[in-house]
Amino acid sequence: MSMQGTRARGTRRRWVAVAAALTATIVGVTGCGSTSAGGKKDTVNLVGFSILQQPNTNLIKDFQATAAGKGVTFTTSYGASGDQARAVIAGQPADYVHLSLATDVAKLVDAGLVAKDWDSGSTQGIASQTVVVLTVRKGNPKHITGWDDLVKPGIKIVTPNPGSSGSARWNILAAWGHVIASGGTEADATAYLKKFFANTAALPSSGREATTAFESGVGDVLVSYETEAIAARASGAPLDYIVPSDTLLIQNPAAVTVKSSAAAKAFLAFVLSKAGQLDYAKAGFRPLVDVGTYTTPGANDPSNPYPTPTTLLTIDKNFGGWTAAAKKFFDVKDGIVTKIQAETGKQ
Repeated sequence: MSMQGTRARGTRRRWVAVAAALTATIVGVTGCGSTSAGGKKDTVNLVGFSILQQPNTNLIKDFQATAAGKGVTFTTSYGASGDQARAVIAGQPADYVHLSLATDVAKLVDAGLVAKDWDSGSTQGIASQTVVVLTVRKGNPKHITGWDDLVKPGIKIVTPNPGSSGSARWNILAAWGHVIASGGTEADATAYLKKFFANTAALPSSGREATTAFESGVGDVLVSYETEAIAARASGAPLDYIVPSDTLLIQNPAAVTVKSSAAAKAFLAFVLSKAGQLDYAKAGFRPLVDVGTYTTPGANDPSNPYPTPTTLLTIDKNFGGWTAAAKKFFDVKDGIVTKIQAETGKQ
């Protein structure tokens, strides 16, 4: 699979109150330490997008069991990717950032908080990957099999809001890409997205909040990361999910900040290692490297959890990278999706 990372400088819809991001979940993982940029020398201030909270639990524990991780303390903050980036720029302590979009890391580069060559490694800055799926009620009572079913009359969609959530942007581009991959024009894709947004029942601020809303009974279908669907099923939620025959590969970037401790750098190395990627594979992310045999509770087939879609779109190959995609679709004034949301009143 492509593991290309891109840096981008797109503009945002507007400055979201930093307080919203700063109230993201804060969790301390015990250890010992002494001082550096974000706090202590052996402390890693981890800032991530919301969906990482559950997968990171075992990964942090396994890192702390290594020689490099012995005695390392973690303070973690999870929330919508765009809000998290803005919070770090505003002063939230961060040694290690793992966000949904390369554009969010690019903002930290522009602010002088992350090195310009952050994406020069073997994975080009990518630390996790998954695909866009369609999560439905147990037994699939609405008989949803693919993208075309989402815009039928009466179907209620839940997806995060592109104004705050990185996962939402992946979802929307996957929907657009389906139309183009099926032979449609950009006019056809625009018409599809208008119907898509007209059918939305909720646009929560993050991927995790979207899953929570769907589990509480809102909507007929949740457009989400495959890893979120798997985690929900693993926790016992009465849900099913469909991997569409054409979908989008989601690749999430991670970086250490310029003043981070050696512990943060060691943690990033662990995340990218076979052991770290195995933890992610068991939790619902498609591994970046061969991690051997494993099972993934909650997957449609736990022993073979990640089927290859017939058509797997990528942000670089099909959308020209995040720089181009952010401007074309999500520009605060002229973005295609921005205008559609305004026209449909779904903002």
